[in-house]
Amino acid sequence: MILTEPSLPKSRLSLPVGLSRSTLYYHPKQPEKDWSLKCQIEEALHLHPSYGHKRLAIELKRNKKAVLRVMKLYGLQPYRRRGKKPFKINKPSGCIYPNLLLTNCPSYEHHISAADFTYIPFQGKFVYLATVMDLFTRKIVGYAVLTNHSSQLVINALLSALLHSPRPLIFHSDNGTEYEAKDFTTLLASVGILISRSRPGSPWENGYQESFYSQFKVDLGDPNRFETLGELVYEIYRLVWDYNHTRIHSAFKMAPAKFAAAQKRDTMELMQRVS
Repeated sequence: MILTEPSLPKSRLSLPVGLSRSTLYYHPKQPEKDWSLKCQIEEALHLHPSYGHKRLAIELKRNKKAVLRVMKLYGLQPYRRRGKKPFKINKPSGCIYPNLLLTNCPSYEHHISAADFTYIPFQGKFVYLATVMDLFTRKIVGYAVLTNHSSQLVINALLSALLHSPRPLIFHSDNGTEYEAKDFTTLLASVGILISRSRPGSPWENGYQESFYSQFKVDLGDPNRFETLGELVYEIYRLVWDYNHTRIHSAFKMAPAKFAAAQKRDTMELMQRVS
C-alpha cells in the first residue's frame, strides 16, 4: 500500500490517490465534542430535571446556542410532568444495568441501538408501537405493533431488528418491566449484546426515541379517523418507512437510510483510494 512507505512525506503520498494531505491524518472531532456535551447535559438534567437550554448553559458554563443545538441533535428535553399514562408502570425489580451511552459514542452503523415503545389511542382502546433505532444512522431497524404492552411487544421489535440488520454491540432502553423481562434479557445475552439502561427518572437519556415518537404522532394525526385496526397499522408501518427513507432528519439533512447509504459509499471509496 502506498500509505505505508515511510520515506515519502504525506504531501507526496496523498497525490497518487487524489487525497488532500490533511485527509491522511484528519479525524473529525465535532461528533465527539457533541457527544461529550450531550453527556454533560444529561448529568445536569439528572440533578435539575426541569432545566431548559438557557439554565443548562449557565449550569455548564457553556454557550446557550451550543447547548440548544446539541439538545436538538440528540432529542434531549427537560422533564415535564404530564397526565397519567394509560398503563401501570411497576418499579424495576431486576438487575441494575449501567447507562453505557454515558461512556460510549455511536461510531458506526449497528454499533448501538436504542429501544422504546409508545401508545396510540384508538376507538376507546390502545395500540402499542415498539421500535429499535440505530443511533449512528437514526434509522428504525426493527418495530412491532400489538394491542398490549407485554414483553412480547418489545421482543417482537428486537427480533425484527435482528432479522433485518446485524446485531448491535450495545442495546439501550429504559427500565420498564417489558425490558426487564427474563425472556427479553436472556435473548439479548444469547446473541452477545451488552445491555444499557437509562437511570430511573431520566427519560432524556433515551431522547432519541422520545424525539422520534413526538414527531411520529404529529405525522400520524388523529388515529380515530381510521375505520379499522388494519388501516391504522398500515399507516403506522407506512410512516416508519417514510421516516427511514424519505423524511429529512434534522441531524443529517437527509433521510436516515440515505445517510447510511452515503456513509457506506464514502467508506468504500476511501478504502479503494488507499488500497
